[in-house]
Amino acid sequence: MPIKVLVVDDSALIRQILSEIIKSEPDMQLVGAAPDAFVAKKMVLERAPDVITLDIEMPKVDGLRFLEVLMNARPTPVVMISTLTEKGAQATLRSLELGAIDFVAKPKIGVAEGMAAYHKLIVEKIRTASNSKVKKSVGSATPTVNKVSYSGTEKLIAIGASTGGTEAIKEVLMSFPANAPATVITQHMPPGFTSTYARRLDSLCQMTVREASGGERLLPGHAYLAPGDKHMEVERSGADYRIRLTDGERVSGHKPSVDVLFGSICKSAGSNALGVLLTGMGSDGARGLLELFSENCETFCQDEASCVVFGMPKVAIEKGAAKHVLPLDAMGKAIMQSVEKMAAGSRL
Repeated sequence: MPIKVLVVDDSALIRQILSEIIKSEPDMQLVGAAPDAFVAKKMVLERAPDVITLDIEMPKVDGLRFLEVLMNARPTPVVMISTLTEKGAQATLRSLELGAIDFVAKPKIGVAEGMAAYHKLIVEKIRTASNSKVKKSVGSATPTVNKVSYSGTEKLIAIGASTGGTEAIKEVLMSFPANAPATVITQHMPPGFTSTYARRLDSLCQMTVREASGGERLLPGHAYLAPGDKHMEVERSGADYRIRLTDGERVSGHKPSVDVLFGSICKSAGSNALGVLLTGMGSDGARGLLELFSENCETFCQDEASCVVFGMPKVAIEKGAAKHVLPLDAMGKAIMQSVEKMAAGSRL
C-alpha cells in the first residue's frame, strides 16, 4: 500500500512543490494539501494520512499547537517543514519534543529551486517517518541524575544518533551528573540547528554543553556537539584530548558522521572510551562501534522498543558491536556504572 501523505502549509507555492514531489513517487499517495490547521484537522479525520508534512509558521493556529493537539488526539508521524532561522530552529526542537519524527529546513532564498533540490531528502524523511514509532510527548519530567564516583580526564563517552536522536540524547545527557566524563556527540542535523540544540541541552543538563568549535581541550563535566556541516574527531595531544573539525566528503552518507567520530575515538582513547549508539535511520555508527568493541571498549545500543527508528542500532547489533542493548530510560545509569567500573579498574 502506498504511503498516504497530507501536506499542511500556508504557502500555496510550498503546497504545490511538496504535492508534486509526493505525487512523483510510486510508493506515495497525496491525500490532501491543507492551507491551515482547521482544514488539516478535517482532512486528518476524513483521510487518515500515514504521514503529515507540517509547516511550523501558519496563521490562525501555528504548527506547534496543531502538532500538540494531533499527538494527543490521533498520534501520526509528522515531518516538520522549518525555516533556517534562530526562531525556526527553536520551534523545530520544540516540535521534536512534542513528537514530530523529523524535519526539513526550507531554503532561505530561491524557495522553488531549493525545495526541488530537496526532493530526495524530503521523500527519504517521509519514508522513514512512515516506518517510525510515534513517541507522544510526556511533559517535562526530568530523568534521575545518576551520580558517579569518578574524577579524571582520561575517560571519554562518545554518542551517535540520527532520527529521533535529539530527544534520546537529551534524556541520556540529563541523567549524567555534573562530573561525568567528557562527552562528544554526533547527531545528524543540518547547519544552523546544532548551535540552538546545544544551547537547549546546556539549559537542561547538569553538564556544560557546547557546539564544538575545534581545537578545544576535552574537559570532564562538558559535552561537545558536532556542528551540522563538519566531521568531528578526537585527537590525543600529550595527556589531553582535543577536538578536530574537518570539512570533506560525507562518510556513511552523512556529515557529521558517527563513524568518523567513533573511529577517531578508537585511535585516540582506545579502551578508555565508551561508545553509545542511539535511535536513527541507516547504518552510520555501526562500523565505528564495532571498532570500539574490538578495542575492548564498553559499547551500548538502544533497544528496538524504545527507538523511534531502529536502524543504526540494529545494524550495530547485527555486526556484534554491542556489549549492552538497553532501553533508553536505563541507558544513562548503565553508562555511569560502566564509568565507575573502568575508573576502579584503572586504580588497581
